[in-house]
Amino acid sequence: MIDLYYWTTPNGHKISVFLEEAGLDYQIHPINIGKGEQFSSEFLDIAPNNRIPAIVDRTPVDGGQPLALFESGAILEYLADKSGQFLPKSGRERYVVLQWLYWQMGGLGPMAGQNHHFRNYAPEKIEYAIERYIRETARLYGVLDQRLDDHDYVAGNEYSIADMAIWPWVRSYANQGQDIEDFPNVKRWFETIAARGAVKRAYALAEEINPSDGVEMDDEARRHLFGQK
Repeated sequence: MIDLYYWTTPNGHKISVFLEEAGLDYQIHPINIGKGEQFSSEFLDIAPNNRIPAIVDRTPVDGGQPLALFESGAILEYLADKSGQFLPKSGRERYVVLQWLYWQMGGLGPMAGQNHHFRNYAPEKIEYAIERYIRETARLYGVLDQRLDDHDYVAGNEYSIADMAIWPWVRSYANQGQDIEDFPNVKRWFETIAARGAVKRAYALAEEINPSDGVEMDDEARRHLFGQK
């Protein structure tokens, strides 16, 4: 059994999609980041960086005590190794998947996140920042589009944890100031993954947990998300 500490953000969706794809038993523990639940002592014992997602594997492969993990990329890699799915065990194919996973973690996620913040949440509209992050997001979409020109999926012709990491961020393309029609290969890939049963099930769960599919950005949420010390 996997305990998933989760909220309905792109990083949270990565893990619920994987668990649905892999058919692993799991239980969701919602962590409403707009209400500051990520700062509870119980959650910080699992995820000291006060960010979702996090997991506790009650039946780790080594047979030891329950294993707590935070950081979505590390969780995906761990679960793929545990289940033997969506990540080659060795060889160059494994590293192709991992490089695209890390591309999302170090590039698309942070840039799209800043894009969201300055376009949609910042109390002051700073045109330089907005333009800078829109352009960088577009550059990254261009990299992805070129990669998908002759590959069915990001790491090759097999669906992998790299796709699961990237897709939830691309899902919000309109809020990032991007026109999906400008990236035809991304559009084809995006629609292919959107049609997968596991992806539909993961997002249906999200709708049950948080029908707004995001964070209600009232003053309390702004304080918890943007006023941290």
